[in-house]
Amino acid sequence: MPALPADDGSRYSPRRLTVAWLLEAESVHTEKAHGRDLDTYLHWCERERLDPLTARPTDLGQFKAWREQSSSTGKPAAPTTVARALSSISSWYAHLVTNTDGAVTRNPAATVKRPPVNRHTSTTAGLTLDEVDALLAAAAAQVTTRAAAAKRTATGRAHHLAALRDQALLRLLADLGLRISEALDRNLDDLSHNAGHRTLRFVGKGGLARERPLPPHTLQALDDYLNARATAAGTNTARLTGPLFATSGRTGDGRLAEPNVFLTIRRLARVAGIGAADRLSPHSLRHAFATGAREAGVALEDVQDAMGHADPRTTRRYDRDRHNLDRDPAFLLGARRASRRN
Repeated sequence: MPALPADDGSRYSPRRLTVAWLLEAESVHTEKAHGRDLDTYLHWCERERLDPLTARPTDLGQFKAWREQSSSTGKPAAPTTVARALSSISSWYAHLVTNTDGAVTRNPAATVKRPPVNRHTSTTAGLTLDEVDALLAAAAAQVTTRAAAAKRTATGRAHHLAALRDQALLRLLADLGLRISEALDRNLDDLSHNAGHRTLRFVGKGGLARERPLPPHTLQALDDYLNARATAAGTNTARLTGPLFATSGRTGDGRLAEPNVFLTIRRLARVAGIGAADRLSPHSLRHAFATGAREAGVALEDVQDAMGHADPRTTRRYDRDRHNLDRDPAFLLGARRASRRN
């Protein structure tokens, strides 16, 4: 935590209060997002030789302007990224104001105007159901291709195990519409049984405990992966422990990281010939789950429940997005011009 004073041992020092603020986040995902946003802000304060505990609204306005032009990719940050960063920093300041007993007297981020964010449509690159099928087929083909090498070398076996893991994860995301954090944070003991179903228990957004049934398509891939993982570990699936989706290194017991999933999805999408391959993310599969369920006639409230949306307007946004491009007037005008030329 650069730019903050050294810990003086007080229970209510800014550093200890910051740790407490992070630990009070409603989910691990929120805690990580808060941590990244605050880290970016405190490093900016250090470069600007600014004491964040005495910052004024004009300082936060300058940080906002800097953040709008800076990102990890070297391109301007998205409005949602900047708005989230200001929200995190404002929450941090509010926590300090409440708990520092006068050391921090105001929240300088509270009055800073945040960039407008379109809450009515999603910026996620979508997938049709045919494209989802093509992506999953590419994952299955990768398993088959690597199976032969698995019989010859230890490296081949590791690559085959990674292919089985990738297939199981993509099926889980596509068939259940989970957030990527909900999938990657799972441990093997989150697999369970309930009312005749094999299920996955997880903590959803807002810290709510949830349980979803695993369809046969997903179960087959999970069983194939876990059986191969147990064989590689010299044990059986009942004795496996650790993360549900593990790294495929020598020990194979680390937790798979989100950036790896982005790379895997885009690589397999290119193999599958999907035009939007380089824009896809794990959320594209969640998006496809929602739109596919609605196209299949699933009631909006049932899709809302499955996706864990507290607000039905969030689910309706996905529903609108499935028609926006298809209904664009450009198609009608283009068809009329084509008929005139003919």
